[in-house]
Amino acid sequence: MSLGLAAIDRGYGVYFTPMHRLIEDLRNAYEERRLERRMRIYLAPKLLIIDELGYLPLDKVGATVFFQLVAARYERGSIVLTSNQTFADWGEVFGDPVIATAILDRLLHHSHVINIRGESYRLREKRRSGVLRSAVELQQDE
Repeated sequence: MSLGLAAIDRGYGVYFTPMHRLIEDLRNAYEERRLERRMRIYLAPKLLIIDELGYLPLDKVGATVFFQLVAARYERGSIVLTSNQTFADWGEVFGDPVIATAILDRLLHHSHVINIRGESYRLREKRRSGVLRSAVELQQDE
């Protein structure tokens, strides 16, 4: 992610992880009673980039350990999240609207939200090369 590379170029520590890998790691640490120690890995860098939030729903333990991470980083380090879910859908993603609201409260305070709409650049490239047809083209064929 270019934001991470720009931060590294400026001398900041950066950690990048997909959400599912982060949750799996924190869940294992929680079950092994070493969550606090493992959390230091994610608290140390100035910038933590978490990719694909909402791709898979979280259970109670996953939502809880994620909240603990966000709360621990709150006003101490930056978090960049990518997601294809709207904030209104986060209650479903986290399995609990209360914990989703608590997470959003901390994330959105002092934040910059960038909402990117439109077609995926990956799919757009495939369409340009003729490998994939658009939904409009498919409807016209019907």
